[in-house]
Amino acid sequence: MGCCRTDARFKHYYVAESVGIATGMLITAIHHAGLASLTHTPSPMGFLNSILGRPNHERAFLILVVGYPAENAEVPDISKKPLGEIATFW
Repeated sequence: MGCCRTDARFKHYYVAESVGIATGMLITAIHHAGLASLTHTPSPMGFLNSILGRPNHERAFLILVVGYPAENAEVPDISKKPLGEIATFW
């Protein structure tokens, strides 16, 4: 069972969850490096396979755009609702 075998099929569990966690960690590192990022998940993603010359069995999960923010870029001040406004405890 090597990493480079193309004739075998393996069952991969929790792929979406793993990609989500890894993406969150990557975005955090990107932001700590002073860069800005934006995730995009177009549907369907199949067009990427032809653009990038990838086989049909591969599937992209998201596009992550990364770059330097504009000098005057600001993060909006978004506040959370109080817990009592969104939850009821018995």
